[in-house]
Amino acid sequence: MVEPGPLVGEPLALDLVNTRARLPDQELDFLADLAGLRRWLDCQRERLSTMPASLIDAPAKADLAAVRDLREHAATAIARARRGDQPTAGDVRAINEAMRAAPLRRELVREGEGRAKLTATHDGPRGTRVAAALAESVAELLADERVETVRNCAADFCVLLFLPAHPRRRWCNPAICGNRVRVARFHERRRSRSGR
Repeated sequence: MVEPGPLVGEPLALDLVNTRARLPDQELDFLADLAGLRRWLDCQRERLSTMPASLIDAPAKADLAAVRDLREHAATAIARARRGDQPTAGDVRAINEAMRAAPLRRELVREGEGRAKLTATHDGPRGTRVAAALAESVAELLADERVETVRNCAADFCVLLFLPAHPRRRWCNPAICGNRVRVARFHERRRSRSGR
């Protein structure tokens, strides 16, 4: 059996919210501890280009606390935005504070003989930079008109969110949830034909 893991590949803000899944019989939290945060950050490494590898490979307890706090504010703000409502003042304040705690600094640097390169890093104490990068993605999604199109997966057993690239998309992951639904329908049809 494959160990469950968080959905990745959606906008970073949704990937963050999807690290916690409340199911009828259990709650999954992929950021329950530092090891979980490390695994998730590693999955997101390419999208966290403003983070030094050392922060992704060895996050601190303060990073975990800040990211988990941000996740709660992101989840409630995104839920409200999906309904066409404004995020609460408390959620906006928490997201802005996370971004301000480690502002993005851009610099032009020379590298070898080639062209100069524009780099971006978050300045701030340890424990703030990871949450700041994630808060930016939350703010970007909340400011995007597509936030109202964010959907819940159509599979009865799934609680994850996704941003559909196509209006007919129904599942968070067609290869997993979509396939499970199709297999379940197939077995149901076979059962009903055989009279069981």
